Amino acid sequence: MKIMILDGKKMTSVWDAHEYIEKTMGFPDYYGKNLDALADCLGEYGANNTIILINLQEMREYLGEYADKIMGVFKEMSEEEAAFNLIIHE
Repeated sequence: MKIMILDGKKMTSVWDAHEYIEKTMGFPDYYGKNLDALADCLGEYGANNTIILINLQEMREYLGEYADKIMGVFKEMSEEEAAFNLIIHE
C-alpha cells in the first residue's frame, strides 16, 4: 500500500500543478499534463493506495476554478471500482 501526499501549496500554476502531480505520483513520462491525462493515470493507480491532499485552500488561491476541476478528477476516480482512497485536508 502506498500513501501519497500532495501539497496544494506547491501547485502555483496549472503547469506547476501537473508537473508536481506527475513527479509526486510517479506518473509515466508520457503523462499529458491535462485533466484527461490525470484521469487516465489515476485510473491505473490501483486499489489499496491512499492519496492525501493538503492545503486545498492555497491551491484554490493559486489555481482558481481549475483547482476544483483537478479535485473533481481525483474525487471521480477515487469513486471508481477498486479505486484509491482520497483524503482531503483543507
